[in-house]
Amino acid sequence: MNAFLKVLTVGAVATAAFAFNDKKPKYIDPANMDLSVKPGDNFYLYANGGWIKKNPIPASKTRWGSFDVLREESSQRLQALLQDAQKNTGKDRATQMIGDFYRSGMDSAAIEARGYTPIKADLDHLAALNNKQQVIDEIATMRTKGLGSPLFGMFIGQDRKNVNLYIPQLGQGGTTLPDRDYYLKDDARSTAIRKAYRDHVERMFSLIGENAANAAYSADAILRIETALAKAQMSRVEMRDPYKTYNKFSVKDLNNLTPGLNWSSLFPLMKVNGVDSVLVGNPAFLKTADVLITALPLQDWKTYLRWNVLKGAAPYLSSAFVNENFKLSQVLTGQKEQTPRWQRMSGLIDNTLGDLLGQLYVQKYFKGEAKTRMQEMVNNLQQTFAERIQRLDWMSEATKQRALQKLNAFTKKIAYPDKWKDYQGITINGADFVSNLRSSATWSYDYMVNRLGKPVDRTEWGMTPPTINAYYNPVNNEIAFPAGILQFPFFDFGADDAIIYGGIGSVIGHEMTHGFDDQGAQYGASGNLDNWWTKEDEAKFKAKTQQVVNQYNAYTVLDTIHVNGRLTLGENLADIGGLSIAYEAFTKTKQFKEGKKIDGFTPQQRFFLSWAQIWRNNTVPETASQLILTDPHSPGEYRANGAVVNNDAWYEAFNVQAGDKLYVAPEKRIKVW
Repeated sequence: MNAFLKVLTVGAVATAAFAFNDKKPKYIDPANMDLSVKPGDNFYLYANGGWIKKNPIPASKTRWGSFDVLREESSQRLQALLQDAQKNTGKDRATQMIGDFYRSGMDSAAIEARGYTPIKADLDHLAALNNKQQVIDEIATMRTKGLGSPLFGMFIGQDRKNVNLYIPQLGQGGTTLPDRDYYLKDDARSTAIRKAYRDHVERMFSLIGENAANAAYSADAILRIETALAKAQMSRVEMRDPYKTYNKFSVKDLNNLTPGLNWSSLFPLMKVNGVDSVLVGNPAFLKTADVLITALPLQDWKTYLRWNVLKGAAPYLSSAFVNENFKLSQVLTGQKEQTPRWQRMSGLIDNTLGDLLGQLYVQKYFKGEAKTRMQEMVNNLQQTFAERIQRLDWMSEATKQRALQKLNAFTKKIAYPDKWKDYQGITINGADFVSNLRSSATWSYDYMVNRLGKPVDRTEWGMTPPTINAYYNPVNNEIAFPAGILQFPFFDFGADDAIIYGGIGSVIGHEMTHGFDDQGAQYGASGNLDNWWTKEDEAKFKAKTQQVVNQYNAYTVLDTIHVNGRLTLGENLADIGGLSIAYEAFTKTKQFKEGKKIDGFTPQQRFFLSWAQIWRNNTVPETASQLILTDPHSPGEYRANGAVVNNDAWYEAFNVQAGDKLYVAPEKRIKVW
C-alpha cells in the first residue's frame, strides 16, 4: 500500500468484506450495551459492554470487534467466489487465474511434499556468492524476483513536491520485527521477544538443513545486522514528518553519500532506468547500511540474504515452516491458533489479484444504489465541512480560502475503480503455489517500476473493492470508500439517518479531516507539499494539535503503557473532526428535526451510539502492546470516548455533568475543525 494513505481501520488494514448483510440488523440493541455504566463515566462501555462480554476473541484471532466480524463474514463470501472459480476455471481468464491460484494454495498435500524445495535453488545460489559486490547486486535484484526487499525499501511513487511526476524513493528497512523498539528497548517484553526471535531464526535455519553450530551462528548474525539497522532507523513519530523524510538527491550525490553502494549500477539492476534523481526518506540510514556492508563479514551478508528468502517464503512452504513461523507470531501477537488455510488464501488472493476477485465481488454482492447514496452523503458532508471552516474563530480569512480550495478539490472514489487491472503477464499454475506467488510478485514489481516516465494515474486505488476500510491520499488529495465498508454498522439502506450518519457519515468526515490533520494540512489542493498557512494560523493550529496529543497521552492501555498521542495524532484529529462534521450534517435531516425516539433513544443518542459501536472490540494483551508501538490509531475505547468528550452535543444527548468521569469543561473541549 502507498506509504502515505491515511486509513480508518483499527490497526492493520482489513482484507475484505461483503457489501450487505442478508438479515436486517437491530441497529441499536440494548443487549449489546451495559446500562449499568453511566454514559458520562465510560461511553464506550455503556454502548458496547454487553457485546464485549458476549464476544470473546476466537482462538485464531488476536482481536474481535466490528471490523473483525465483517472480515470473518467477508472471507466466507470470498471463499465462495474462489471455490466457484476453482470449479469453473475454463469459463474465462479471470476465473481461471483466481481458481487455479486458489487450487494451488489449498493443495496442502502437494505443498507438504515439496518441503522447502521451491526456494532451495535460491538459497544455494546465495550461499555460493563469492564477494561483497555480488551481495550488493543481489540486494538489488532479489526484489525484482519476488524474493524479498533486503536492507532498504524502494518504490516508485509521486514526488510530494511535484505530484504529477513519478520518482524512485528509498526508505529505511531491513528488519523483521514490527518496530525498531523491539531491537533497542530493554524492558522485559522487548527482551523476551528478541530472544524468541533469535531462537526462531535458529530453528528456521535448522529446517533447511544447517547443523546446530551453523544455525546458531546464522541466528546471531541476523540479530546483529538487524539491530544495527534498527539503531539507524527513524522512529514512527519522526517518519510522520513529510518534510523530514523528503530528501532529494541526484544519483551522483547519492553515490557520494554511500561510497560502497553505486546507485548508477544498482538502479538498472532494480529495473529503474533513466533516472537522475531520487527521494530518500532517511539518508542517515543509507549511510549506516553502506558502512555495515563494508564492516561485516561476507558470510554474515550471505546469511542475511538467505534469511530474507526464507522468512518471506515460510508461510507458503510445508507445515514445518508454517508452524515455526506461527510460533513467532504467537509471541508477538498472542494468537492461539492459526488462521484456517482457506481464510489465509482468500486474503492472499485479494491482495495479489485484487482487481480480478474484486470484479466478481462487485458483480455478486454490491448494490449499485449504495454508490449513489454515498455520493450524496459525501457531497453533504463536504458542504457541511465548508460551512464549519467558514465559521472557525481561530483562522484568518486568507487561510480559510486556501482550506476551502483544498476541500473543494477532493477527488471522491466510491465502491470500486473505474478501470480494472488486467494482470497481463502473470502465469498461474494450478499445481505450483510458490511459482504463482513469485509470478504475482514479479508482475506487481514490474507494474510499479513501469510507471516511471508515464503520466500519473490518478484512477488507481490503494485498496481492493471488498476492503472494509476507507482512506485519504494526500498526494492525490483524494478520499476513497471501497464497497466493503458499505454495510452495517457503517451503512445499511434500512437504517435511520442517525445510524448512517453516526456510522459511514463519521467515516466520510474522518477521511475528509485527514486532509487537514497535522500531516494532511501540509499538502495543498494539488497534492503537493505546500505551506498554505499564515504563520499566525499555523501557530494556532499547532497549539490545538498539541492539546490533542496531551489528551490521548493520558490514556492508559495496559498497566503503565499509554497511548502515544504523537504517533496517533493524525487519526485522533480525524476522529474528532469526522464526528463533529457528521453530527452537524445529521442536524439537517428530517429525523433530527422531528426528534422522535426509536427503541427508546432520541435521534441524537442513536447517532452517538452508532459511532461508539463501530469501535467495539476485544484485544489480546500481546497485540495491544504491539499496536501501541506500531499503529497510528488509538485503541477502540479511546477512539469512541476521545472524540465524544470534545463534542458539546454528546453532553446534551446523555446529560453528562460535571463529576462524571469523562466530563470535560466546555472551555477545555478541543475544537479544531
